[in-house]
Amino acid sequence: MTTWFEESRLDDPSVLTAADPLLRGLAESGARVRREVADVEVPLTQAAHRAADTNRPRAVVAAGPDSRLLRAVLEPWCPVPFVAWAGPGLPGWVGSLDLVVMLAPDGSGEGASFAVAEAVRRGAQVVVACPPRSSVAEHAAGRWSTVLPVHTTDQLAAAVVVLDYLDRVHLGPRVDTEEVADALDGVAAACSPHRDLAVNPAKMLSIALADTTPVLWGGSVLAARAARRVAESIRRASGTSAIAGDAEHLLPVLEAARPHNLFDDPVADGTAERRPLLLVLDDGTEEPYVREQRSRLQAEAASRGVRVETVTCDDAATSTELARYASLVLHGRYAAAYLQIGLVTD
Repeated sequence: MTTWFEESRLDDPSVLTAADPLLRGLAESGARVRREVADVEVPLTQAAHRAADTNRPRAVVAAGPDSRLLRAVLEPWCPVPFVAWAGPGLPGWVGSLDLVVMLAPDGSGEGASFAVAEAVRRGAQVVVACPPRSSVAEHAAGRWSTVLPVHTTDQLAAAVVVLDYLDRVHLGPRVDTEEVADALDGVAAACSPHRDLAVNPAKMLSIALADTTPVLWGGSVLAARAARRVAESIRRASGTSAIAGDAEHLLPVLEAARPHNLFDDPVADGTAERRPLLLVLDDGTEEPYVREQRSRLQAEAASRGVRVETVTCDDAATSTELARYASLVLHGRYAAAYLQIGLVTD
């Protein structure tokens, strides 16, 4: 069985029509954020008012498998100790002085339900974004608990809701929910299936990704998290490897690449291989260590003849970190979707 990438499929109306459910889900990302934020405004405001009457928590614990996104946003900003606890249960020291937050947009999962129930049992403050009629919501019932009702399984939309709450109670950075939605809408417009190959950045990126082993890097904490999410999407779309990590973990991959020779004939020489492609997710961070790592990766790629692609944000539309993160992730997910659409199996 042979699989190859046929780029003509990316502008084929019949193919794109068949892929409409996949692409429509991406295009509606901004609308989902707006809808969830609007639907949760009343309980969110009430929860913020209740929090104003209580003391600042001793620590904030983000529980559950999606805690890493909250950690990427909150760690540099949270004025109290912050812990992301992706495993089952909670740290042993969590008690009535602490705040436990959780993203559970699907509302199920024994681990999420157990962690929330444990937080309630210990008397901790609990804020969880989940469907109102779900297992997690039932386990979250308690005197110091707040359920922020979400109705989609979109992890980013649920994260925006929780981060909006933490912003209002002065435990997190400023969150402009409309800016996040606008950033998602901007990517959806730029990467729309109705824009042809020549002017569509996601379609062009999918062509670059085809027949390669993508190596993804983001310099800031949030860009690195975005790189991991995009790598997951590429793996699901193509069924092949995609690696995301820190510069010191990715450099050996680039160093191991065979130097590229323009005169190689892969068919005649029997040297056909999936060469690495360095994909840089640039959220505009210009810290010295970020510039240094990016330069090292790009220099090593150049020395090995490895192609480099960069995904950037629209600075005018993405002034907050969360908006830039959302823009990078959606751009990468669009590229993964077009990669999936272009793949043909004989």
